[in-house]
Amino acid sequence: MHIGIDVGGTNTDAVLMDGTRVLAGVKESTSPDVTSGIATAIGLLRDQHPFEGPQVDAVMIGTTHFINALVEARRLAPTAALRLGLPATAALPPMVDWPQRLVGAIEGRAYLAHGGYEFDGRPISPLGEDEIRRHAGDMAAHGIRSVAVSSVFSPVNHDLEVRAAELLRSELGDDVSISLSHEIGRIGLLERENATIINAALRELAVSIVDGLSSAVRAEGIEAPIFLSQNDGTLMNEEFVRRYPVATFASGPTNSMRGAAATSGLANCAVVDVGGTTADVGLLVNGFPRETTTEVQVAGIRTNFRMPDVLSIGIGGGSIVDLETGEVGPESVGYRLTQEARVFGGSTLTATDIAVALGRADIGDASLVADVDLDFARRVTERIAERVSEAVDRMRTTSDPISVVAVGGGSVLLPDELPLFGTVVRPEQYAVANAIGASIAQVGGEVDKVVAVAPGERDATLDAVRQEAVDKAVAAGASPRSVEIVDFDEVPIPYLPGNATRVRAKAVGDLQMGN
Repeated sequence: MHIGIDVGGTNTDAVLMDGTRVLAGVKESTSPDVTSGIATAIGLLRDQHPFEGPQVDAVMIGTTHFINALVEARRLAPTAALRLGLPATAALPPMVDWPQRLVGAIEGRAYLAHGGYEFDGRPISPLGEDEIRRHAGDMAAHGIRSVAVSSVFSPVNHDLEVRAAELLRSELGDDVSISLSHEIGRIGLLERENATIINAALRELAVSIVDGLSSAVRAEGIEAPIFLSQNDGTLMNEEFVRRYPVATFASGPTNSMRGAAATSGLANCAVVDVGGTTADVGLLVNGFPRETTTEVQVAGIRTNFRMPDVLSIGIGGGSIVDLETGEVGPESVGYRLTQEARVFGGSTLTATDIAVALGRADIGDASLVADVDLDFARRVTERIAERVSEAVDRMRTTSDPISVVAVGGGSVLLPDELPLFGTVVRPEQYAVANAIGASIAQVGGEVDKVVAVAPGERDATLDAVRQEAVDKAVAAGASPRSVEIVDFDEVPIPYLPGNATRVRAKAVGDLQMGN
């Protein structure tokens, strides 16, 4: 058996599974400290389906800890950004486009040094080792505890980032956390650098969060390994999370989409995940969320690490309904639903109240919304259906028919038919699809780099990239025999010499259980 847990802003969902069979599922309000809510959820699973700790082989958790810490600008470590690229790249220093409050929250300091490569691996300039040592001295003087190192075109050649890390560690000691950009972001210096700085700022928090999650699970008598969900729908072990906390940012929508694939049996479809505050719309391609190909804004910062292509609209169970126009959201009562919604004795008309009035949901006291005009309620539901249909239509890339799968506790807001798309698929266990997605997740590795393809060596060059992706998946905890390439892109880059080609490979495999 294994346990899947997804911690959302409103609810913490958990499932106990035996293979692909759901034995128990619970939905609890997320606790302020998150960790105690996980312990409560595990206890409720045990009440539904008794089990002993040794019977559980693995615990998979999707959490909002890290994205919340960044958005709220709290519990972030004093962080320095070291860029290797002089004499190039001096015009735009690190963190140049960051919100000032976040620069202040991480006590951010930026440093430039010589180094870096051209796209084809030719050096821009020799590594400035003395510069780096001087910068390290300044970092120590200002109490820096975490460093983000980025080098121009490090996805092509990362030797200089590795050497810079060695120099920093020799000057600052083994306690300093060092994040290297070639391990985190994709091609694109500023966005990759930003992602690395965010990761560095979260490294200290990652240690305490992972320790807290581990202790919460261990307190329930479960000694099985713990894995966390990452942005692309795959898993990473505890050590991986301590090094790359930024990889967890979009695990919520991703888990829901993976859970939708598992419970609906559809590998290619649109998924609408309706929560307490928002509805997230995304596309599944071969069972995995379609990833965005553009930069991603996180807390006002441009990044380019792996993120699902998700469109969020302000419709959820706690969305406030305008009594005159019938419009829903984007304002929401959020986690205060059980205090403010009409069906719970409150005075605010929410989308949940509309669903109860129409008999689509059995939540709270239906008699408290008996006075809601049914024609008005139907108009509200029709408006919700229109907006969700528009969102799905914006996400698809062709006019071909596409199935729509609705998951999440708030999916009762959606009608059985959507304009343009027809019948809505609402699978069994739809309310805890996100926890199911966490529970069934596999382990992955990805490579995104520019390579120079020499005449007659194309196949060998591309095979080397594929193997690198496979090796990354195995290093993250995948069973070597199960790993396969699930996504591969090869895009020639015009106007550059040497047959420059951008290659992206993604490998996925089953979780390696036991020794």
